[in-house]
Amino acid sequence: MKYKGLTYTYTAYAFAFFFAPLLLILFYSLTADAAGRDFTFTLAHFARFFDFSHPQYMKVLVDSFRIALISTVICLLLGYPMAYVLANMKPRVRSFLSLLFVLPMWMNFLLRTYAWMSLLETNGLINMLLTAIGLPPITIMYTEKAVILGMVYNYLPFMILPIYNSLIKLDGSLLDSADDLGASPWQTFSKVTVPLTKPAIFSGINMVFMPSVTTFAISTLLGGSSTTLIGTLIENQFKVANDMGFGSAMSVIIMIFVFGTSALSGGSKDEEVGL
Repeated sequence: MKYKGLTYTYTAYAFAFFFAPLLLILFYSLTADAAGRDFTFTLAHFARFFDFSHPQYMKVLVDSFRIALISTVICLLLGYPMAYVLANMKPRVRSFLSLLFVLPMWMNFLLRTYAWMSLLETNGLINMLLTAIGLPPITIMYTEKAVILGMVYNYLPFMILPIYNSLIKLDGSLLDSADDLGASPWQTFSKVTVPLTKPAIFSGINMVFMPSVTTFAISTLLGGSSTTLIGTLIENQFKVANDMGFGSAMSVIIMIFVFGTSALSGGSKDEEVGL
């Protein structure tokens, strides 16, 4: 009972800073300002988004999911081996290296992205080094490749850390048992290690995929006008077009898609744990 006041405080805080903004977004997505203050119920904003005679909005959504999926797959292919190597190092060494993975996250997100702009631009450091060794410069800035590179760089730690934490907590006796039963290192890895770390894999996928779908800073700074993602489109509706209704409708749509993806992966994760 003595913590009852803290419970009420937390509930009020959660409503004020989480549920209230969501309810406001939902309200704007379902209403149209007819006369300055008179709001009428409408589904026109959602109909506009799913209007197949003008599929540009759906194309942006599909491109956002495609780029997010590519970035997530790359993070998984890079993150799992890195986490595996890290987990098999000596405790002191792996603690130091894991700190190095976390260290860039202490820096402002925009500063990290601006740093990549200075590296990838036409007269950037990468092209200067390529020219110095006699190789032709590359043109990657303001392309889809630059956006994917920025996503992988910014979100890779979110894939490594949960897998690393799962690997260091594995029961070593299970690995020893597989070895005693004649399993090869690859069989032990594929039949024991990977299944036991699947919940961490799904967690890493969620932590990379969700922000990749909704990001707007990376696509704006590194992709420019050539790569428009759903996050950038939503931002423009609020800041440029001043169409809060349509921007809110797109926010609701992307939340439904993201929550649906999370629920599917969560269901798969629960099934694996149940095995």
